[in-house]
Amino acid sequence: MNTEKYKVLVIGANGSTGKIICNLLRNSSKYQPIAMIRENSQANEFNQVGIETVLGDLEKDFESAYKGIHKVIFAAGSGGSTGPEKTKAVDQEGAMKSIDLAKKHEVGKFVMLSSMGAENPDQMKDSPMHHYLVAKKKADEHLIKSGLNFSIVRPGGLTDDAGTGKIEAAESLSKRGKISREDVAKTLIAVLESDTAPDTYFEMIAGEDKINDALEQLMVSHS
Repeated sequence: MNTEKYKVLVIGANGSTGKIICNLLRNSSKYQPIAMIRENSQANEFNQVGIETVLGDLEKDFESAYKGIHKVIFAAGSGGSTGPEKTKAVDQEGAMKSIDLAKKHEVGKFVMLSSMGAENPDQMKDSPMHHYLVAKKKADEHLIKSGLNFSIVRPGGLTDDAGTGKIEAAESLSKRGKISREDVAKTLIAVLESDTAPDTYFEMIAGEDKINDALEQLMVSHS
């Protein structure tokens, strides 16, 4: 019996959502997280709980991080709080490089953590988040055109509340809302499966449907 786990590169592993993703994957029977970190000083927290790390800076050459990788979760993000220049470097250019490397290394699936509003950033032209949403949109479009198997997850406002395991998801929701980082992390992991929400993008907020049920409904609506 083959007990080898799929190696999942978590880009943005040191962020709030990235850490949750890594810890959930650590307990998976199918996946092994590989946490991409920018500095060696960040490794100890992961290594203490048995999570392997690799060095990689989205603003530099990080191809070595892809060695032996089967799937990718891109959870890095400036959140738009670092100004347009940094946002473009990380959320747009860094994401696009990550996608290109995934294609070069024939990664089985690329899961992108995007943001609600990335589909049409100009609806928030007067918002301080506009430049962030523009960067996310360009990265999302690059992924869609890449030829990779992908899922793009666009959550509403992120909270640090405990997850409920229940969401509302649709290609485009007609309302705003919030969702816990934990439930976003669980959804990102759920769509790692090659046949779960393949080549699909969707928005999500807290809801009443179990994550897997919501994803199944989403797939039916796309079929």
